[in-house]
Formats: sequence, structure tokens, C-alpha cells
Amino acid sequence: MAEVTCSLCGRTRDGEPPVRALAWVSEQDERGQTWLCPECAREHVRDIEGKLPADYW
Repeated sequence: MAEVTCSLCGRTRDGEPPVRALAWVSEQDERGQTWLCPECAREHVRDIEGKLPADYW
């Protein structure tokens, strides 16, 4: 599996328990596939659900 890195904080998913690894959020846009760690996803959940561009976060 390819290394997964949070696009906001730079944290990697390597070494996390499998259950925790399921909490990562994937997004597909013009930049390709990006990932958010559980903490960043939780912090920006309203922005994500409102479909605001990541530039506004």
C-alpha cells in the first residue's frame, strides 16, 4: 500500500492500528487524490460537508 499523508498537517498513516486507519478521509479533485487524518477531518467537517474549497480552510 502506498504511503498516505494528510494534506493539511503532513501526518502519515504508517504504523496506526487498522481500526484507526479506517478513519482517514479521501478526496478526489483536480489535484488528484488527497487525504485528511482523523483530527484534521474532524476539525474541518463543516467545511467538507459544505463542499468549500480547501483554500478557504
